[in-house]
Amino acid sequence: MLNTAIIGAGPYGLSIAAHFRHRGIAFRIFGRTMDSWLAHMPKGMMLKSDGFASNIYDPESAFTLEKFCAGSGIDYAHTGVPVKIDTFTSYGLAFRDRMVPELEGRIVTGVERVPGGFRLQLEDGETFDARNVVLAVGITHFDYVPENLAHLPEEFVTHSARHREVEPFRGRDVVVVGGGASALDLAGLLKEAGANVQLASRRKELVFHSQPTGKPRSFLQQLRHPNSGLGPGMRSRFYADAPAAFYYLPEQLRLKIVGRALGPSGGWFIRDKVIGKMPLHLGHTPQEAKIKDGKVHLTLRSDDGSTRELVTEHVIAATGYKVDLDRLQFLSTEIRSKVKVINRSPVLSSNFESSVPGLYFAGVSAANSFGPVMRFAFGAGFAARTLTRALAKSASKERASIPVARAATTAK
Repeated sequence: MLNTAIIGAGPYGLSIAAHFRHRGIAFRIFGRTMDSWLAHMPKGMMLKSDGFASNIYDPESAFTLEKFCAGSGIDYAHTGVPVKIDTFTSYGLAFRDRMVPELEGRIVTGVERVPGGFRLQLEDGETFDARNVVLAVGITHFDYVPENLAHLPEEFVTHSARHREVEPFRGRDVVVVGGGASALDLAGLLKEAGANVQLASRRKELVFHSQPTGKPRSFLQQLRHPNSGLGPGMRSRFYADAPAAFYYLPEQLRLKIVGRALGPSGGWFIRDKVIGKMPLHLGHTPQEAKIKDGKVHLTLRSDDGSTRELVTEHVIAATGYKVDLDRLQFLSTEIRSKVKVINRSPVLSSNFESSVPGLYFAGVSAANSFGPVMRFAFGAGFAARTLTRALAKSASKERASIPVARAATTAK
């Protein structure tokens, strides 16, 4: 029986596989490389994370984003130079080729429990057994569209994850709903592509990261607002660098922080593509949406109770992602029923293991346990190191028990 199967080939899956490979843990890894980034984010967007916080992690830091850019002739800086999505995906593909050549691009269609582990089925019909399964499936299973929009046909309403290409909206009327990076990036790119864009957000004010000045910060500034993989500030530094400590905070505090910390915001580089370039309906939440005469009539409600109606050809819900275990339909009903959850997210041990022994979750699914850093690529290093220690220890115990069992059999 195989030791471990990894499902997912984004920054988390690739990082975990690279660490397993280095430690000699037998594994297979499945999924389409960088699928969330290659297929579900619009061309032309840029990462909100700084360059130093946009690595995929191997145990010796032999292939960082900086090293990839240097070898490819791409501009790079730890801060101040936005990372293009094309650069990041190319880096991911190169990381796969160099660090995880075992990656199988097939999709896992079924996982069920069997004695001693799990049975996995692949899209081509192959089945095999593994003692452990690591789910690093990313965000694509968890796209969220509010109920008052979700009832409309896809002809009129889609999630932002469906729009790798924005060119088809040239000359069309579009309303983007949301106030985070996805909404702001997409709205800016749609405008540049020639769409007639409006942005509606429940936020009263759009938030953008501060543009780096390039000037050295004083010692006091660094002390009061230290930099981190999640941005400046003491809290961000804690979330970024101490997920193991975050795990031991009281549960309700953890949930509160994950729900509120590092809220919707855009990169500094997108501000000029949005502000003054399109109508902004801030402090307004979608209340109702109907189709009349082939158009979407979208009713927005403001905080003071007043309403306004927007008429458009299409609504794009850039409304983020919400983890929901039941969306992982490739897991058997039995497994999903036995995984302990809070707010539909799995409850995990300090080693990322769920209440079903041998089933581990990494990435956004682990945010309630280890904090906001699990929503970002920056958290992949911690996840990979922690999982590797846990499974290497488990494999060592298993190997040590084999001679004992054989000796006992011989004695009989």
